[in-house]
Amino acid sequence: MADPLPGSPFAAPAESPVDTPPDSEPDTTPVSRPSTAVFPTWTPGPRDRGRGRVVMLVDNDVVRDSRVRKQAQSMAAAGWDVLLVGRALGPAPERFLLDQARVLLVPVERALTARNFHFRHPFLRGSLAYPNRRRARHRTAQAAARRADLQARLVTAGPVNRTLMLPARVVAKAERTWVARRAEATRRMAETATERLDTGVRKAWTQLRIRVQGDRVWRALDPHLWDFELAYGPVIDRNEPDIIHANDAIMLGVAARAKARAQAAGRRPAMVYDAHEYVPGRPGGHPWWLPAQIAHEREYVRAADAVVTVSETLAEMLHTELALPERPTVVLNAPPVGEGSGEAPSMRELCGIGPDTPLLVYSGGMAPQRGVAIMVETLPRLPDVHVAFVVGKPEAPFVVELMARAVELGVRERVHLLPYVDPEHVVDYVSEADIGVHPTHHHPNHEISLATKFFEYSHAGLPIVVSDVRTMSEMVLKTGQGEVFRAEDEDDYVRAVQAVLADPQRYRSVYDDHGLLASWTWAGQATVLDALYTKLRGQQQG
Repeated sequence: MADPLPGSPFAAPAESPVDTPPDSEPDTTPVSRPSTAVFPTWTPGPRDRGRGRVVMLVDNDVVRDSRVRKQAQSMAAAGWDVLLVGRALGPAPERFLLDQARVLLVPVERALTARNFHFRHPFLRGSLAYPNRRRARHRTAQAAARRADLQARLVTAGPVNRTLMLPARVVAKAERTWVARRAEATRRMAETATERLDTGVRKAWTQLRIRVQGDRVWRALDPHLWDFELAYGPVIDRNEPDIIHANDAIMLGVAARAKARAQAAGRRPAMVYDAHEYVPGRPGGHPWWLPAQIAHEREYVRAADAVVTVSETLAEMLHTELALPERPTVVLNAPPVGEGSGEAPSMRELCGIGPDTPLLVYSGGMAPQRGVAIMVETLPRLPDVHVAFVVGKPEAPFVVELMARAVELGVRERVHLLPYVDPEHVVDYVSEADIGVHPTHHHPNHEISLATKFFEYSHAGLPIVVSDVRTMSEMVLKTGQGEVFRAEDEDDYVRAVQAVLADPQRYRSVYDDHGLLASWTWAGQATVLDALYTKLRGQQQG
């Protein structure tokens, strides 16, 4: 990772930061993803800036983010010097290449997630709880290790020594009881932390803070956003970008402050905000999280020289609600059709089924609100049908629960968990299915976008069965490329699937109109993004 600039305020701390507090402990579920070892690596050094240097920012590990990967690869191919900065999953930085685009993953410590509350003595907090669950686990294991050592010594000790060890045994028993009580208090504290914040008094206090502090309130409600500043800030400064491209609202503040520092140093970088989602429509478990994200976006969106988003519907909403001076540029999440190399694996071979077996595919994130459970629950009513889930984390709790449900229903042999492939192979990968399914529930962000999988299914020539979320269902009804069912309605879902399986060619024939798919390719969308970069670069040099 690039060293901080001399005098930079982003010098790394000498020691590891404090542990995460109990109400926001990080997810330690292992992530199934292609190893970055499969990509070529790069080493720091002087580089030709090409048409201009672009630093793209994203808060994930890049590998599974198809939109960000496509942006970086296509802009680098167009002659821009692209550095994509993401978040490392481990404690060390990672460097690799996506074609001609450089990727740098940096560790992001959760140093600022803890509030002052978590540093107080437990008695001042009115609780026996440890500061966090990691500390509770450590003390529980430590006490168990001491007991094991004492028991081993008792086995070999004679009668006299066993008597002399009686005080140590009493202390060990007392320690076990004390640690167990504190660990249980920690567990209860973690479980009720969000509930305490969701009480009427707490809600009123949060609203008062929002009114008093305005958009600056995110600093108190979600200081973890500063952790990205500490990790990414020095990298951006060192590379002196001509364009800073912030993917998602969480990167807005980092990009805006980097732009301000560059201007103070006499440079004029342009800033692009890429709004992947409608922030107020995002689900958030912690009562402070969503107000913080909304305030964070509103504070920094004015610093953007251009806003990009994923659909016409969302562009209109952002233009109106954020009072943007110009309507955002739409860059669809279209697939890179015909741009890959090599062959995609055979989906039917991975499932162990022949060409005549009806196969439904769902590709993407697995979560309850995605509605994918309906594809398992209805299999007893679709006796010949198999379902393929293309997932990145097959070991995630929800996926494990869903597979257990498939066992209960007696359909587990017809449910297949398949691995992700690179974005350029997805269309070929899913093309062996009979239907592409998008069964998502009604949530604000689900209503306003055309998902990546929608375009992938379309280019694969698949009939689409989609829930009646607004934008996608309107498109399917307009084109006739599939069937729409009422979200979460199993009877209507079965009807839609059976209708498509009864006459699949009726829906596939829609794709014979090549004009329908022509604009739904990443090559066309990359042209839009390249034109925007060119315009911003020209304004800098003018």
